[in-house]
Amino acid sequence: MIYALIGNQNCGKTTLFNQLTGSNQHVGNFPGVTVDKKEGRVRRTEDTVVDLPGIYSLSPYTAEEVVTRDFLIRDKPDAILNIVDATNIERNLYLTLQLIELQLPMVVALNMMDEVTASGGSIDIPALSRELGVEVVPISAARNQGISELVSRIQKVAGERILPAKLDFCDGPVHRAIHGVTHLIEDHAAAAKIPARFAATKLIEGDQPTVEALKLNQNELDTVEHITAEMEDALGTDREAALADMRYSYIERLAALTVHKPGETREQERSVRIDALLTHKVLAIPIFLVIMALVFWLTFGLIGAFLSDWMAVGIEWVTGQADAALTAFGINPVIHSLIIDGVFTGVGSVLSFLPTIVVLFFFLSLLEDSGYMARVAFVMDKLLRKIGLSGRSFVPMLIGFGCSVPAIMATRTLSSQRDRKMTIILTPFMSCSAKLPIYAVFTAAFFPDNAALVMILLYVMGMVVAVLYGLLLKSTLFRGQPVPFVMELPAYRLPSPKTIALHMWEKAKDFLHKAFTVIFLASLAIWFLQTLDIRLNVVADSADSMLAAIGTAVSPLFAPLGFGDWRAGTALITGLSAKEAVVSTLAVLMGASDQTQLVPLLSQMFTPAQAFSFLTFTLLYMPCVAAFAAVRREYGSTVKAVGIMAAQTTVAWCVAFVVYRLALLIL
Repeated sequence: MIYALIGNQNCGKTTLFNQLTGSNQHVGNFPGVTVDKKEGRVRRTEDTVVDLPGIYSLSPYTAEEVVTRDFLIRDKPDAILNIVDATNIERNLYLTLQLIELQLPMVVALNMMDEVTASGGSIDIPALSRELGVEVVPISAARNQGISELVSRIQKVAGERILPAKLDFCDGPVHRAIHGVTHLIEDHAAAAKIPARFAATKLIEGDQPTVEALKLNQNELDTVEHITAEMEDALGTDREAALADMRYSYIERLAALTVHKPGETREQERSVRIDALLTHKVLAIPIFLVIMALVFWLTFGLIGAFLSDWMAVGIEWVTGQADAALTAFGINPVIHSLIIDGVFTGVGSVLSFLPTIVVLFFFLSLLEDSGYMARVAFVMDKLLRKIGLSGRSFVPMLIGFGCSVPAIMATRTLSSQRDRKMTIILTPFMSCSAKLPIYAVFTAAFFPDNAALVMILLYVMGMVVAVLYGLLLKSTLFRGQPVPFVMELPAYRLPSPKTIALHMWEKAKDFLHKAFTVIFLASLAIWFLQTLDIRLNVVADSADSMLAAIGTAVSPLFAPLGFGDWRAGTALITGLSAKEAVVSTLAVLMGASDQTQLVPLLSQMFTPAQAFSFLTFTLLYMPCVAAFAAVRREYGSTVKAVGIMAAQTTVAWCVAFVVYRLALLIL
């Protein structure tokens, strides 16, 4: 069996997906965390559950709604598992009523029932099930309560093909319009394999995909338009508002019958009190900056730095043991150099930063899953509008602080193509976690007493450059206004340790995978190019190697920025494979086996002013090839993707040039 898991954003859908499948899917507490459908096997069964994007209706206005609707109508799953937030039941049931019209086997999972009962409320489950005509199962996905009963019910409903009862809750002019259109298009709907009532409501709404699917002739289209116009005249409102009023009127009657003591839950009341401060029109942004400064200080100046130092000591010991073992074995010197100077030095120099990255994502996961980041997006709306974007664009940009690839993919949640394309261009200016090893090494080498301050300055610089570049784009290529911004603010909730642990493990796993694949291969390539000349002879001095020739060719481009050394240029080129490769390249070229050895060696290549210029260019120039591929895929054009990356690198060069000249005066 295949089950479609569908619900509004922030209703606990991804949490339920994890409970059903045991998947390590990340759980986020802000809108837009699920972009594409995700599949998983239901534990202890042969059934599959498909996690579809969070949506509010089946009108295909956004990418999420298109994905969900296409899957339901074209793929026709064996059953729909509709998850509903019991603390916001009236809003959530709007989607439920549309799903019932699809006439597919369906079960409603009433989530967060523990919060409803804790606040003194209750919901009459049998009455709600009877009125909706579908099975309703109370659950708490976060506490793993009611999940086994839910699986049992969905298997029964899907196996026996139990369809929802056909609801007919419309009246007056809306009733006449829906039934009139239904009778008109019944044969077309049957041929297109779309339920007639669902098709009728979509035609009345003016839904173009439904018009195309039904293949109505012009006379039939004119009749539908005439019926709809009569309904609008009779009600004095537009077609979409009329259907929305019809559904919400029924939901109000249903809630009055089944929901008792429907006051705010304790979580909602607490959220209102906290939001009075965290979304304050004056204090909100300063509070956000203080919180992020605290996160960076703990990550780079206290906890993360301490753990990374211990990791570096461990790597150095392992490298020493391997070096001694190879020497004792009498292995060929070239192979010895390949293993120690290539593999151990390249991979080890990056691996020592794993604790720092894990600590950073612990704090980011804490802020994200608590619901705070949704508030930040809300607060940032006013600022982002000045550069031509809405607050919703802040979500992909925020994800960009982790990795540019999922951040670029997350722009699919933006309904405006203008906003989406502009956000894709600006997101890579956000400093991704892959650059952390570079920052950590250079701040330890040149700014040890102000490491956290320099880190914060780099992150802020990336955002400032993005704002300035956005203003330029707004007045040139992307004229116009951003779409209106509507975002649900979820209640503040204490993130579960399991969720945070999963998030940290995912980031650690991704980092380790990259270290032992991309960085490993890059380190081997660097060692090969550094050790051999163009005739494949082992060189006595790396300055005579193939790598030196490549670095020397590009070094004039970077000389005005202060770092004309061929090794610096080479590191930037290898950084296109993965930004962590910048550190591993420098380590291999300078003969450092780990961070502690690399730090003092860097002072031989850079001055503080040159180092800060190098950090600036690293912050802003084009991201890795994976991010380039994501931009090309989202824009659908290699030429445009190349142009975007070339423009970003040009901006990086110009900013680094200015920064270097200023740094010469200050440092």
